[in-house]
Formats: sequence, structure tokens, C-alpha cells
Amino acid sequence: MSVLTSQQDDFPRWYQDVLEKAELAENGPVRGTMVIRPYAYSLWERMQAEVDGRIKATGAENVYLPMFIPQSYLEREAEHVEGFSPELAVVTHAGGKELPEPVIVRPTSETLFGELMSKWIQSHRDLPMLLNQWANVVRWEMRPRLFLRTSEFLWQEGHTAHATREDANAYALRIHLDVYRDFLQNVLAIPVLVGVKSRRERFAGAINTMTCEAMMGDGKALQMATSHELGQNFAKAFDITFASSSGQVETCWTTSWGSSTRMVGGLIMAHGDNQGIRIPPRIAPVQVVVLAVKDDERTMTTASSLVDELIAAGVRARLDNRTTQSFGRRATEWELKGVPVRLEVGPRDLESRQATIVRRDTGTKESITLDTISTTIVALLEGMHTEMIAAARQRLTDRTVEAASVVEALEAAKTGFARIPWDQLGEEGEEALNREAVSVRCLQTREGTVPSSGDLDSDLMAIVGRSY
Repeated sequence: MSVLTSQQDDFPRWYQDVLEKAELAENGPVRGTMVIRPYAYSLWERMQAEVDGRIKATGAENVYLPMFIPQSYLEREAEHVEGFSPELAVVTHAGGKELPEPVIVRPTSETLFGELMSKWIQSHRDLPMLLNQWANVVRWEMRPRLFLRTSEFLWQEGHTAHATREDANAYALRIHLDVYRDFLQNVLAIPVLVGVKSRRERFAGAINTMTCEAMMGDGKALQMATSHELGQNFAKAFDITFASSSGQVETCWTTSWGSSTRMVGGLIMAHGDNQGIRIPPRIAPVQVVVLAVKDDERTMTTASSLVDELIAAGVRARLDNRTTQSFGRRATEWELKGVPVRLEVGPRDLESRQATIVRRDTGTKESITLDTISTTIVALLEGMHTEMIAAARQRLTDRTVEAASVVEALEAAKTGFARIPWDQLGEEGEEALNREAVSVRCLQTREGTVPSSGDLDSDLMAIVGRSY
């Protein structure tokens, strides 16, 4: 198995090498599409389950809407269609005939949800309406990169309607913090900066966009999830109204929010090293792989019983008994795939009733008695999460520079992030950064919290960096 390109030599090439050699994903037959291989898809399934549980805890329910949207729906919200028009895939013919009206393959579903909510909402008793769907979307990407930017990708998109702006803002913020930030930090072990987007970077048609921004291993930013306050823009376009308790007809306030398979790419780039990916234990499909070193009865029996013991202790464990392949090749394969713990069992270990534990995060090895394996590994897995997010936080701190000018911000963005007062940067400074392929990733309060809804005139700090 060939060696990966060094991250330090060529980070993008390293990323492509990892996707290939760890058997995660490959390009589809149509330019910009992606084939997600089983191991990476198992990661996505676990992400999906974790995020879905958090979404349902906020009161939202899952639905499924069609992937085809009439073109006229998008045209009813001018800013929205303008923002998405370069990325749209349009179907004009089907069944051997030209369609009476072109249909759009969904890039996002605000307009379709808007049309349906206008039917489903009649009274204040129907509010808030909290909906979410897991689906695929198509945005025709001109510069595709697997998991990060592809023409088709998987995601969840939430859509809600509320009686007041305050309620809509509170719910969007709850999703932003209690669903996305909580999942990213407490499951993926990726620290994120939370804040709002500048006017230039907002979602098309939104009055406010909240974002979770993470730093990757090369110092670039990756937008991991977003929550949008849509104000009444879509509600007015689609006549989403309700009868208030006093009988007055009022217009709803709506939100939308989403996360996608981009999180898989973020996981790889945030934690990977020159040996492959490193998966935090809480999200790992396989937390422990037990490698039988030799094909002898005692080793095989012990290895199999250790897997059973670990599973009984709540650990996601797998047996690797492929002794027809070299031990070194198998160990390298699991190292590439980032399994948190490798438990090696061989005849010499068993003579002293021991096995060897190898940690993927640090590469350290130690011998452990067979009698204490399950309790030791359960504690070890929990400690690994703490250590991995601490290391990622340290990188974020080390590579974030306080800047006082556009020139200083541009210099800092070569290796990481810059924090610069928004009143010193402003929209003119933002435009100057954009000309150098640097952007304002988010705006925060000086304490690092999310500003009040859409308020860009207060005393804010801009987080500046290069991004994927």
C-alpha cells in the first residue's frame, strides 16, 4: 500500500489520497457527482442519526418532499432565484416530450415548503410548524471536490414557520447551538466558531444567516452548518398567513437550516494526519478492531471472545481474522481508516494473558491484561474524545491572529484565521479581502457569541480566512 502525500507538502493531494486509499469516495460517472463507499457511508449514517435525534428533540418532525420544483416557484422570490441561478439543473424534456413548464432539480426547498405551508397553516394553532427532511440536492458545481463541493450531495434541511420574528429567531438559534454546535463539538470533536454571516455572505433571500465555522488541518475554514432567518420574504411570496387569536390575518416568519455530507470532509480534514484519517470514538462506526495476529485456534478463539466482550460492554468492535494477508498490511489499512483503537492478539501475548492496545490518535502502544480489556477500553475511548477536541482547539487558538487592518488580516489568512473589528473592516474591507480569495467567515460578539438577529451595526469582530 503506497504512502500518502504529506499534508505539509500538498494538503489537497493528501486529501485526495486519503479518499482513495481509505476507500471513502470516488468520482461518479457524471462530472461533479460522487460515489460514497460503504465505510464513509457508515460514517454518514451515524452523523445522520446523531443530528436527527437532536433535531427531533427541538420538536421538529421529518417529512419528504419531491425533488422536482416548478420553475415558477423559484421565480416568486427574486433574490432567492438570483442567488441560485448559476447552480440550477433544469429539466425541460421528459417522456419524450417538452415539458409545458421547466422543472428545477431541487437546490434547496424553501419555495416548495413555502407553497405547502401556505396550504397547511390556517390558524395560530398550527404554529409553530417545525419540519425537516433528509434528501439529496443538486447544485451544479463548477469546481467539484469530493464531500466538500459536489453537484449532488446528501443533507438535511429544516423549514419552520412562526407567529413572530422573536420566536423564529429563538428557534433558529436553538438549532444552531443545540443541534449543530453540540453535535460538531461533542460528537465530531471539532471546535467551531459560531456567528452570523455578513450581508455579502448571507443565504439568498435570508435576513440573517448563522454559521458554524471550523478550522481544517491546513488552517483553512470550512462552513459546517448554517441556520437562516428568512424573515417574511418567503411567507409574503407564498402567502403563508395565519389567523391570530384576535382573528386578524398575519404573515408568518420562517426559517431554514441545514447540514450535509460536507461534515464527512470536515471530519477528515480536521483530524487527519500523514497516516490517514483519525475518527473520534463517538462517531466511529468501528471503535475497536481486534486483529488476530496468527491463524492458530487459541488466538482466533481469544480474539473472537474479546470482540463479544467489547460489544457486550457497548463498544462497536470488529474482528479482523484475515491471516492470509500480512499483519502489517492489515494494521496499515485500519490506521488509514482511522479506527480509534487497534487491539492486537497473538500467541506470544496470550502466553502472558495480554493483548496490545494501539491508539490511533497518538500512535502509542501498551500491553494490557485480558481481564481488564473492556473496562480499560471504555474509559480510553471517552478520554480520546476529550484529547482530540483539545488538540483541535489548540490549533484553532494557535492559528488565529488579532489583526488591525486588511493587510494584517490577509497575512494571517495565509496560515489560519484573523480576528479584526468589524467597524475597522466594514464592507469595503471585506470587498478587498474577497479580491484576494479571503472572506469573512462570520461576525461574532467580542466574547465569541452569536450577535442578536441580523444586527451588524454593533461592536462585532470579524473572523477572516481562506475557505473551502
